[in-house]
Amino acid sequence: MKGAKVLDSWALLAYFEGEPAGEKVRELLKEASEKGRNFLMSVINWGEVLYTIESRHNKETCTEVEHVMNQMHLEVIDADKELTRLAAHLKATEKLSYGDAFAAALASLRKADLVTGDRDFRTVERFMKINWL
Repeated sequence: MKGAKVLDSWALLAYFEGEPAGEKVRELLKEASEKGRNFLMSVINWGEVLYTIESRHNKETCTEVEHVMNQMHLEVIDADKELTRLAAHLKATEKLSYGDAFAAALASLRKADLVTGDRDFRTVERFMKINWL
């Protein structure tokens, strides 16, 4: 999948929370829409966005965010055994959070760039391309 990009939950949270990096995410989403390309996101990271929004705001805001995510060029990838096995390995060896390990594992398996601003991913930068926000 040439040119594929994986979004970490950090990126979408920056977008939805109106953080400075969210503007770059908006530009990337617009570009994906114009080119007819989808970003990839693990269902685990998709869930991280939802629980974070609900815990910071409320259920109604979470429902609105979910609706917006459903309109984005975003392909949510289920966590099968292959993805989960690699995520578990990365969690054990790279000291990532479990959610971050899923984003890194998906990027690794799909040979995709990882889009994030979360500096915890510095530990995996040596074996995958990271587009820093």
